Amino acid sequence: MATTPPTGSSTNRVRPRGRLLAFRCAPRASVLGIWVLAAALLFSVTGMRAESQAAYFGTGGPGAKGIYRATFDTTTGKLSAATLVAEVGSAGFLAVHPRGDRLYATASLHGKIGAAGYRIEPQGDLTLINAVASGDGAAAHIAVHPSGTFAVTAQYGGGSIAVYPIDAEGRLGTAQVIEHSNASRVVPKRQDAPHPHQCVFSPDGRFALVPDLGADGVVIYRVDAATAQLVYHGFAASIAGGGARHLRFAPDGHSFHLLNELTLSVTTFAWDAGKGEATRRATVAALTAEEQRGEAFNSAAEIVVHPSGRWYYTSNRGHDTVSVFAAAPADTAAANSLSVNTTLRRIQFQPVRGAFPRNIALAPGGGWLLAAGADSNTVSVHRVDQTTGQLTYQTKGVINVPAPICIVFVPSGIATAD
Repeated sequence: MATTPPTGSSTNRVRPRGRLLAFRCAPRASVLGIWVLAAALLFSVTGMRAESQAAYFGTGGPGAKGIYRATFDTTTGKLSAATLVAEVGSAGFLAVHPRGDRLYATASLHGKIGAAGYRIEPQGDLTLINAVASGDGAAAHIAVHPSGTFAVTAQYGGGSIAVYPIDAEGRLGTAQVIEHSNASRVVPKRQDAPHPHQCVFSPDGRFALVPDLGADGVVIYRVDAATAQLVYHGFAASIAGGGARHLRFAPDGHSFHLLNELTLSVTTFAWDAGKGEATRRATVAALTAEEQRGEAFNSAAEIVVHPSGRWYYTSNRGHDTVSVFAAAPADTAAANSLSVNTTLRRIQFQPVRGAFPRNIALAPGGGWLLAAGADSNTVSVHRVDQTTGQLTYQTKGVINVPAPICIVFVPSGIATAD
């Protein structure tokens, strides 16, 4: 991560004063020059500067050619134009390696349908490391374990997950396929078979949680990072017909929130980290039935959590909005309790200024939310109010990206601005 100049040393406190006094004594110094130099000194002392992040976009659909990159300024919210940095098919989802210098993608490349690894060059370009077949068709999601030793893809159509070891050079190894077998059969056609949609690792890295849309719940695996193995551990049932899609852990790790695609709702689970067990608590609607009525099609796509844990955001395809939730204690007596005792309350829905927001992402620091409009070929920028959590669209804050369906950021200092 980028660092700012120190502000607490005696050197930084004393030297600017002496120089400013010298400016006052110089009879020929212009007033403008004094202000410019003073501003420069203040800038260096306080470390106030723009924080640039590399934003990578996974794409999939008409006109999409692979992985695109733009530069995002977390101070101003300005997003640069996007450029193609890796030509690859089916690059719908991306994951950054914990080291920050490698990017992994779902991919169809060189006749291999599965995953690909890339090295992130100093200026943000991507260099292919290798590509490996999943063994069970196209992947809908990819995640890298916190240890950096393996990656997991979820094959929605194949009804499986695949585990790929990652060596010291970042190369993906041969995939081990793990088939899912359960289906709730509540919603015809959508739930007649298992459909794993994502893999999320518990905060301590000991468990892998896989929401399965077809099974209406989360399959839990125990992780053996040393051998890159996942072992079935248990199942957490969600609401019937909900269609489990994606989940996010609360920052304190004591609960997670599961997005149900088919019912456009969020179900809260308490998480027992020691036992690797989840207990369902409550479900709240992202959109009411009345709000959905004006659209021919509606489904939920993504959920993200603010770094403070105070707000959650979900994207609504069809309605083309982001629902904003406040995480509130279940009762007054629980005001100081952990997240296991909180409930979500919707406080806003924000139009994304695009169509079919398949993905949303919070920029590092939580000051901005980016929304990917897959059908409008757009990515829009929205400011996050740090007091209320509500969103405000930034005028002219839209760029064009062909069929964007995933957004990830690379920490400052790894990939730099052009």
